Amino acid sequence: MKKIRVVVADDHAVLRSGLKLLLDAQMDIEVVGEASDGAEAINKTAELKPDVLLLDITMPNIGGIDALRTIKKKTPSVSILILTMHENEGYLIEALKAGASGYILKKVADNELISAIKAVYSGEFFIPSPLTKSVVKEMVSGGVSREETGDNDQEQLSPRELEVLTLVAQGYTNQQMADRLYLSVKTVETYKARVMEKLNLHSRVELVRLALQKGLLSKDG
Repeated sequence: MKKIRVVVADDHAVLRSGLKLLLDAQMDIEVVGEASDGAEAINKTAELKPDVLLLDITMPNIGGIDALRTIKKKTPSVSILILTMHENEGYLIEALKAGASGYILKKVADNELISAIKAVYSGEFFIPSPLTKSVVKEMVSGGVSREETGDNDQEQLSPRELEVLTLVAQGYTNQQMADRLYLSVKTVETYKARVMEKLNLHSRVELVRLALQKGLLSKDG
């Protein structure tokens, strides 16, 4: 069984130790390294090339968000899951824009961490439900440009592609979409890739903006 290789970056040694015990107890997850500050997180990630990096926001020397930006440039293949005490939509939006694949609060980490790691490892985004609304509202205020979405009038989406676009923007995983639409996960992935290609989208943030522009999501939802 291939294990998901994880690096844990947090300035609290006790928390890192607890997380390592929790993760190493899983059959399919292995902690391959630890970091106590942002600079060490950058170096460890470049050296070990993990599948997933658990990254705290508030750390000495180099903060989590700055470290995130550097890591995505140096080691773009790693999926970065922000692990933080900050239940703050500003941090969430900044992290997503910097390249994070997910955001999980420390107070619920013991319940949701395994699911979050597996989600970002599989290429999904993981955002706590209470904060999803904040992402949508930020996308409303941010607007969307034709440069971000391409010339949408030339490439019309099929009804099924439109369904997939809506569900991805609402935060559904590939498996959840497959169950809802009575499709295989592989077929859902194909539809999602086709939507992103047709509309010249490169991230879920851009996709949410487009879904709002097309009236597929409620601005209050």
